[in-house]
Amino acid sequence: MPLGLAALDELDAAFEELRAVLDGTDVAAIEGATHRIAAAASAVRAIGVWRSDAAVRERLKALQPLIESARIRTNLLADHANQRLTILAAQGAETAPLVYGR
Repeated sequence: MPLGLAALDELDAAFEELRAVLDGTDVAAIEGATHRIAAAASAVRAIGVWRSDAAVRERLKALQPLIESARIRTNLLADHANQRLTILAAQGAETAPLVYGR
């Protein structure tokens, strides 16, 4: 297997891992998966063969939907977390009594 395809296999596995851990609540697992993606992406960039090798370019095109779904899922979860924080902040400001007086 060419080195570029092996690097893409690692990138594919890293995105699959991220997709799996995004369904959970383990922050350390999510962070680990993102570090694995960063390392795999750096390895693909460092090889540089994807620019000239047709098989690697095709494999990258096949990975695009997985990468895009991870991006969308991450943005959706971040938006959901921001909405929940906004709701909590609004409720806390209205219903929580002040601990200290002025």
